[in-house]
Amino acid sequence: MEIKSVSSTQSEMTEIILPNDTNTLGNLLGGRLMHFIDLTGAMAAYRHARSHIVTAAMDHIDFIRPVHIGDLLILKSSVNRAFSTSLEVGVKVWVEHPQNGTLLHVASAYLVFVSIDKDGNPLKVPKVAPQTPDEERRYADAQLRREHREAEHKRRKSERRATAALESEEAVQ
Repeated sequence: MEIKSVSSTQSEMTEIILPNDTNTLGNLLGGRLMHFIDLTGAMAAYRHARSHIVTAAMDHIDFIRPVHIGDLLILKSSVNRAFSTSLEVGVKVWVEHPQNGTLLHVASAYLVFVSIDKDGNPLKVPKVAPQTPDEERRYADAQLRREHREAEHKRRKSERRATAALESEEAVQ
């Protein structure tokens, strides 16, 4: 199977923040920012998988500072690691003040996407080859986040089973 570089997956999107993107304080809505993050992450996933992809998880997001009306929002994404049919994408978000060009880091997120065919069946994705120390760190960290996601999934599944068994027992009584 093909191996791709992280740089071949990189995507960038820029948006100007308008009043309909904001809350009553004039700050960018968190859900709107999440939408922009999902779109930018999906672009990197598409570039890597070259297939349909679906968002499986937004693993983590840090809202660092508010974004205001008139700010230029800059989102950059790249694939951190590819697994069998899924891949983790990191998205970093900056705001550029339009009058003076100052850049501020405002958010970061990790998303998991799954490659699928037209019928919704999972497809294998190419591996990714980290080439810089920063890419190698993100590659290793993605494995740790995957292990945490899997452990959390098992915990929730076990909890649901226990709850269902308890409810079933109560229904019999």
